[in-house]
Amino acid sequence: MTAAPSPDVLRAPLVVEFPFTRSLGPVQSAFLTGLRERTVLGVRTGDGTVLVPPVEYDPVTAEEIRELVEVAPTGTVTTWAWNPTPRRDQPLDRPFAWVLVRLDGAATSLLHVLDAPGPDAVHSGMRVRIRWAEDRTGAITDIACFEPDGAEGGADAHEPAPHSGEFTDPVTGIVAPARLDYTYSPGRAQSAYISGLSARTTVGERCPSCRKVYVPPRGACPTCGVATQERVEVGPAGTVTTFCIVNIKAKNLDIEVPYVYAHIALDGAGLALHGRIGGIPYDQVRMGLRVEPVWSEGGRYPDHYRPTGQPDADYETYKELI
Repeated sequence: MTAAPSPDVLRAPLVVEFPFTRSLGPVQSAFLTGLRERTVLGVRTGDGTVLVPPVEYDPVTAEEIRELVEVAPTGTVTTWAWNPTPRRDQPLDRPFAWVLVRLDGAATSLLHVLDAPGPDAVHSGMRVRIRWAEDRTGAITDIACFEPDGAEGGADAHEPAPHSGEFTDPVTGIVAPARLDYTYSPGRAQSAYISGLSARTTVGERCPSCRKVYVPPRGACPTCGVATQERVEVGPAGTVTTFCIVNIKAKNLDIEVPYVYAHIALDGAGLALHGRIGGIPYDQVRMGLRVEPVWSEGGRYPDHYRPTGQPDADYETYKELI
């Protein structure tokens, strides 16, 4: 069946967000715990260079480095850029400058923000000092920002002091939220596919050269390199070509483990799409199982696929779609 074309190209705001959890080695643990205690630590390399923020391996020789030293909370701006429009969750809710600051006693610069009234008040070489956050937890945000120090001229002479890196209740891990906000347009072909799902139909596009039907459609055949225009309704039933059993529960996903995700070749499609299998014990899912969609509330997309009760498909009918 050939479906009628849809002229509408969809657009929607999307957010990808997840917490990134990592453990800390002894150097990063000491650095972040030190910030909690209003102490800035760097690490000294074999040639005496002091690196702030500290790293665990010498960037020149790749040797492991562990000699921690304390540097000053004052420093010099080496370069900067003005940010007139702060974004969500940035350190300050008013215009500020991004700055690289070489703290006194360090040979490298630390990236942070400078609280300044405007770009005319910022210049390379200006002296700044740390403004500590009132509530500190052992994170780079324990430095609330930098602020003008008021003392112009050269950097203060500061000899880094050896530090053991030992603190009470050290920070051993951090959780850093990652978030990406963007507007996504799926294009002509996938817009028709998504619009079809709202009507409980699955629409692909046929390549005019090899005649393969792509679901979801891509707008072009990746094999032949030609545009696809002919829209074809496929399914709704299909065949499980291969599958995996999921035993790890995903955060914020209300599905009990174990469950099955499968590649499903819908009838008439030239390649398989993936979907969750339900309505059958996980250990009874098999290649060749015939399934049909169970639509989500409102019919926007299939929530999962369930067995149709039909005999299993012969391997020869789907072996090219695995």
